[in-house]
Amino acid sequence: MRAAKRALRDRILAARERRDLLDHTASAGGFADGAYRAPELQRATTVACYVAIGSEPGTGPLLERLRRDGKRVLLPVLKADNDLDWAEYDGPESLGYGRFGLMEPTGPRLGVDAIAEADAVLVPGLAVSERGFRLGRGGGSYDRALARVPADAFTAVIVNPEEVGAAVPVEPHDRPVRAAVTVNALHRY
Repeated sequence: MRAAKRALRDRILAARERRDLLDHTASAGGFADGAYRAPELQRATTVACYVAIGSEPGTGPLLERLRRDGKRVLLPVLKADNDLDWAEYDGPESLGYGRFGLMEPTGPRLGVDAIAEADAVLVPGLAVSERGFRLGRGGGSYDRALARVPADAFTAVIVNPEEVGAAVPVEPHDRPVRAAVTVNALHRY
């Protein structure tokens, strides 16, 4: 199982690295449009999201749109044990570098259970299956965080269109999401 996940991760990461930088940058606004196709996100007052880095689908325009719409935005702070603490996002100037080059909010930490306050949770992933199981980077951070999210919260993974419908190996600890956000599209499970 772990070897299958590792092979799929390697294949997707290599494909992401081959993406044209201009295409990658231009598509970031499309992910915001795709996310806003969900009425649950439009109605949400608190949204947990993340700051994309490297070849991850861009979240910058989405974060700014959420703020502009008056939503409280929570971003993760990676802890030493790979669990996720949370802090509020107050714009790009409120970010600093964390472990592994991650961009994290520099404000007060709210604790690992703060994600339970979110009406909508948008998480990173490398791929998502037809049943909503996402493939992460292998640290288990988001599976732990998703376990703290109330059952009625809207959860979605942000991926490139070609990463939807992948044959993602599933382990007992894996948590499914309700949707996948791609450029200008929302796929429900």
